[in-house]
Amino acid sequence: MTEPRMLPERVALVTGASRGLGSTLAQFLARQGYSVIVNARATQALGQSAAEIARAGVPVFSVPGDVADESTRATLYDVAAKLGRLDLLVNNASELGPSPLRNLSELRAEDFERVLRVNVLAPLALTQRLLPLVRSVRGRVVNISSDAAVGGYPGWGAYGASKAALDLVSLTLAHELKGSGVSVVSVDPGDMRTAMHQAAFPGEDISDRPLPEITLPFWAWLLNQDPERVSGHRFRAQSDRWEVPDP
Repeated sequence: MTEPRMLPERVALVTGASRGLGSTLAQFLARQGYSVIVNARATQALGQSAAEIARAGVPVFSVPGDVADESTRATLYDVAAKLGRLDLLVNNASELGPSPLRNLSELRAEDFERVLRVNVLAPLALTQRLLPLVRSVRGRVVNISSDAAVGGYPGWGAYGASKAALDLVSLTLAHELKGSGVSVVSVDPGDMRTAMHQAAFPGEDISDRPLPEITLPFWAWLLNQDPERVSGHRFRAQSDRWEVPDP
């Protein structure tokens, strides 16, 4: 882990940043001038991702570990606290569940519990811990959702239920933090060609799915919106256009 040395102007933290959407988004944020804290369970893959992110010429701080573990969340807080601020927290780390996917009628309780622990409890716990740093700069919290949260797709029950719960957590936090300057949104990035999506369809060809880079226009749009105006909304990153309804 790189030690923070200078207080940066903007800091982002992205979990699940060793590959896929997390790595793509972290690289995008680095190109926008954010110092970036990245986290994932796979130490080697995270190191490779961090090296790619650092090519943008910004400080990158790599924190390997399972975000579902309190010790990992404590380390993430320590790094952000040394940097003195947190402008953007992206809760992207997710657990799919067993592969191949299993129907709810066949799913073991311990597998369901693991999905809920990573996809719901961990993002909330990390947000709670980091909230003072986010609040101090009127920052943003982004929780990564899924179309499975509203689809009821066979085999996706545990993952979908966890993302539906995360959507409600996001909305509730947005209401609770209204007026504090902290923005909370949830984002469905849509189907993408990622390792997680491949794990959901083992042995199948998913080359027709777009790469995570397809979402970059959305992130550029979101980061240019008034944080308070978008707070409490759920966005689909692969929509043709994005709008914020009038209050």
